[in-house]
Amino acid sequence: MAVRRNGLGKGIDSLIPPAPKKKTDIEKTENKVVNKESAADINKEKIVNGEQKVKITMVEPNREQPRKDFDEDSLLELADSIKQYGILQPLLVTKKDDYYEIIAGERRWRAAKLAGIKEIPVIIKEYTSQEIVEISLIENIQRENLNPIEEAMAYKRLLQEFSLKQDEVAERVSKSRTAVTNSMRLLKLGDKIQQMIVDDMISTGHARALLAIDDDEQRFILANKIFDEKLSVRETEKLIKSLKNPKKEKAKPKQQTDQFVYDNLIEKMKGAIGTKVNIAQKAEGKGKIEIEYYSQKELERIFELIMSTQQS
Repeated sequence: MAVRRNGLGKGIDSLIPPAPKKKTDIEKTENKVVNKESAADINKEKIVNGEQKVKITMVEPNREQPRKDFDEDSLLELADSIKQYGILQPLLVTKKDDYYEIIAGERRWRAAKLAGIKEIPVIIKEYTSQEIVEISLIENIQRENLNPIEEAMAYKRLLQEFSLKQDEVAERVSKSRTAVTNSMRLLKLGDKIQQMIVDDMISTGHARALLAIDDDEQRFILANKIFDEKLSVRETEKLIKSLKNPKKEKAKPKQQTDQFVYDNLIEKMKGAIGTKVNIAQKAEGKGKIEIEYYSQKELERIFELIMSTQQS
């Protein structure tokens, strides 16, 4: 575990020792290989500056490595570069029964196969399963090779399979605890939304905003709305807030009597007073009565009519 304590979280370069300069060091490396492999295999390998060149057919990727997605165009570009200049950085591998398993450098391995390379440079190291996961994760994070879901899955594996705490995971990959926590929260989303993140249809900012919605189907509907309408993260947060806390519409004043009743009253008052009458409605059953007159004489008549009803 001394290797992990000194190297992990400090960069992938610190995990690979410098090439031995003295001849005696190279001889020791050769002797160590001889003890582990058959003479037939040794004849297939070459020692170059502390690196071993092995047949590419003897190297296989780690099935448990965090990265699953490789951009085809990027691999073709790297393959063209390898054809011209070779593999500039050796792959880090560990020895299995009859092959070498890649710890770091699967992208270079894939590109080398596309380029038709027969032998590749490797550095052979022995690590525990946990250290292999950590090193693969560190290298991919440093190179920004992982998509957000791959990164979150790698953190989850370190937590569950190796019983690490989030603080320990954060320390090993040189990330803040908050960054690790936010990354793993993405795994609470459904598979369809996770694939949208992988496909760059929505950002991690959009995805974290969607976590405020409990129903996964509603999340997916909103995720498609975000993509279709090209909503920003802020617009998404505002939309989700409005969905979770809808504004209550102000209750309209309840009318005490419908318009038919008012019209009936108006007609009766017109018949009793003998002139045009209007009722203006207000809220809460309030209002006012308007009586029109067209001369001073008519006003006196209306006045006398009203006073007579009061005296009776």
